[in-house]
Amino acid sequence: MVNTRSKIKKIQNTINLWFSKAAMADTNHLATESGALIGSNDDLLIEILLRLPVTSVLRFKSVSKHWRSILSNRRFTLLYKNASFSPGFFACSLYIPFDDENESIPPFRNLDFYPDPHGIRILQSCNGLLLCRSNEGDERVYKYYVFNPTTKQFAVIPSILGGMAVRKTIIFMALAFHQTDCVHYKVVCFYFPEPDDVIKVQIYSSETGKWKMSDDYMSLPDYYIPPLDYIVFWNQAIHWVPFGDKSYFKLDTEEFQSLPFPMSVASSEADESMDLIMTLYFGESRGHLHLVKRVDPSESRLHLHVFEMLNDYSGWFLKYRVDLDELPDAYPEMINSYFDPLSLGYYIFDVLDVVRGEEEEETFMVIRVPGKVIRYNVVDKSFKQISDQIGQTRRKHVHRYIESLVSF
Repeated sequence: MVNTRSKIKKIQNTINLWFSKAAMADTNHLATESGALIGSNDDLLIEILLRLPVTSVLRFKSVSKHWRSILSNRRFTLLYKNASFSPGFFACSLYIPFDDENESIPPFRNLDFYPDPHGIRILQSCNGLLLCRSNEGDERVYKYYVFNPTTKQFAVIPSILGGMAVRKTIIFMALAFHQTDCVHYKVVCFYFPEPDDVIKVQIYSSETGKWKMSDDYMSLPDYYIPPLDYIVFWNQAIHWVPFGDKSYFKLDTEEFQSLPFPMSVASSEADESMDLIMTLYFGESRGHLHLVKRVDPSESRLHLHVFEMLNDYSGWFLKYRVDLDELPDAYPEMINSYFDPLSLGYYIFDVLDVVRGEEEEETFMVIRVPGKVIRYNVVDKSFKQISDQIGQTRRKHVHRYIESLVSF
């Protein structure tokens, strides 16, 4: 064991030296020299590469076809643990890092991914992959893509079954992917084919490259509104903002299920329409499903509750109490003087994300006030501005970036 560790350390030092000299020497010669040192010991090579950051791993793919094969292999991507959970997010196509003081060069400035002549729109971020669609489509019929922004790879999703008539009835698409629990990504299409007053489902699997029809369906309520702002993959299911009698779709059983709101703080009966107004965020981070709601507005418009769902769906519990009372002093532009101080519109802010840290004290919210983005620590209540470039970007156009080495 000691001898093996010594070899690994020696080769790591050699590789570091290689990169430090890469700017001054012939890259091909150095690649050959390092390749000869490591030889054919793939296990040793993998042990070394698993310790490197994503940027280094991507650079090593250019060393040789053999190294590219190793680094693109599913075995390596499953073992790799050095990808950052959430270094930043996309606001439309603009990339914004969560840590503006980090001296490392950000992986993007803009999302320069345009396989479509009209450009693309991000619909959902899911554990490192992005579900995108074309910006324009004939009669609102769009093309859909799955994109890995880390590796720059993308896949075109074929049209759903049923032809043009069915494509025109798509309500929304959702992406399901997890590095260990759902290694072959799936795209789930929710649509309502006329004249049926029901929502039906088709599922595309990257493993088979085909769509299939699901047997279950959901009745279409009279007040139905497409839940385009919040589409979340968690616990092997596609979730959306909880309303109506069905609010998530289990992929393993292919069934619609119910996910109720947390009960209102002010009343023993949850008023559905008010719950929708009071909901500020719904999303997942590090395997935790979160719902952010305002506390009773008669108490404060700046006090929030962050709820978390239990893994067995047995109920929500209150995870964090958030007090934003200090923000208006630091950012007076969030006060809308045209509204009464007691109205919900008096303070202008949006909760864009809830990001769980590796340690509890590292958990933070991403909050937008007019023209600025703020990182707010939910434990110690500290906050700082991380961007002034987001403008009036809505929550539905904000999508978390997660590094991933998954190849298509």
